[in-house]
Amino acid sequence: MNTRLLRRLHRWIALGFSLVVFASAGSGVIHIVMARTQAPPPKAGASGGEAAVFDPGAWKLSPADAVKASQVAGVTGINLRIIGGEPWYVIRGKGKMAYVNGADGRIGADEDALFAREIAARFLHCDRDEARQTAYLTAYTTEYINIFRLLPVYRFDRDDGKGTRVYVSTATESVTRATDDGKQFEANLFANVHKLMFLPNRDARDGALLFLMGGLLLASALGIALFFVTRSRKE
Repeated sequence: MNTRLLRRLHRWIALGFSLVVFASAGSGVIHIVMARTQAPPPKAGASGGEAAVFDPGAWKLSPADAVKASQVAGVTGINLRIIGGEPWYVIRGKGKMAYVNGADGRIGADEDALFAREIAARFLHCDRDEARQTAYLTAYTTEYINIFRLLPVYRFDRDDGKGTRVYVSTATESVTRATDDGKQFEANLFANVHKLMFLPNRDARDGALLFLMGGLLLASALGIALFFVTRSRKE
């Protein structure tokens, strides 16, 4: 085997792909820092603060009458919620959901968003009006990625100078993600450097990662081969 050629191949391939190792190691350090400095995702149902008190006497309407008023077919579930100080039934069916007031039977219009706002305000320890809805997500974004799993979610921002924002699921009655500008900068840095998320197309991203990992494997294989070739000559 031509050891001179082997040395050159190993040297230049390893030099080129050492940038991958540097980026992976550096972003790995960022991930450790994030794990130490950023709070984990909130637990389902643990939205912070205290929710409205459940008052059984507030419900004048029976569940059967609420279902009838909702006109939801194929009912799969019924929830009871206090929203804006009023009792509400949440009637769920196949592909449809309706809010029915438990006191007078009227159909709700924006109660789902209002309930999400109350959850956000409790989590942020602020007045309800300070939690400003900025989005309603039915698909994942570069910030609210698929590891958070739950959709749809509402996004609420708080004007506190830090860019604090939370994502709320009314299905689980919880905050699914809380972040701010500083935390998101770290998260974006890790995602772009470690996982190449700056490439929007998944196939292109997977192809680039496969190429880079393949280069590292090749450099490692050449290094192992060079070790055994030169070792046998010395011996």
